[in-house]
Amino acid sequence: MNNRLIKNTLVITAALGATFFALYKDTNWFLAKKEERERCYGIVFAGKNDCGTAKHACASQSIKDAATEEFIMVPKGLCQRIVGGKSAS
Repeated sequence: MNNRLIKNTLVITAALGATFFALYKDTNWFLAKKEERERCYGIVFAGKNDCGTAKHACASQSIKDAATEEFIMVPKGLCQRIVGGKSAS
């Protein structure tokens, strides 16, 4: 019985560790300062847009590469350095 309890504890600990690692790696929840981001129009590949437009309601529904109304979120200031990128501001 004691051996089973130790195995269960190890499995739960490993699962929690994997969850926290994924959150740390794929989100910015653990950063003290949030990175400012901006919309960058005209650089999106088909199916890779971040949000809806007048033509569709959801992300990942663009049908044309580099469509002028489609955008992705990028770190502030990066859009001006990308060829074809136009920011809203």
